[in-house]
Amino acid sequence: MRQALAQARAAFDAGEVPVGAVIVHRERVIAAAHNQRETLQDPTAHAEMIAITQAAGSLGSWRLLDCTLFVTLEPCPMCAGAIVQARLPRVIYGTTDPKGGACDTLYQITADPRLNHQATVMGGVLVDECRAILQEFFARQRGLGKK
Repeated sequence: MRQALAQARAAFDAGEVPVGAVIVHRERVIAAAHNQRETLQDPTAHAEMIAITQAAGSLGSWRLLDCTLFVTLEPCPMCAGAIVQARLPRVIYGTTDPKGGACDTLYQITADPRLNHQATVMGGVLVDECRAILQEFFARQRGLGKK
């Protein structure tokens, strides 16, 4: 999670919403990414989506078996759907997302038995640090008059 937080800091420094993601395969980091929606002008450029693409490239497979996704913010519905599609077995996140969380808070997409795959999800890892960087970012945005 510390590596995911470093990615979140890179997003913060780039003026992006500070969310970072890292994917580990059998104790080796195979992907590390941060939000790049503003940079790429791409609504799908969430940290998790970029990391999933990197991990698939690294493994040469869209099935991310034996992998764990570490992400600083609870994944949204799009990212939770990608987690299911990629067959990621484990997701560990920092802080909940009360406005868009799709693993625990608003939806439980990754645990829905109607889908062909479910992931084990654990939240609250380094929650204070994960929450603090988001709060700092949005406080600065409000101070600059941006939404």
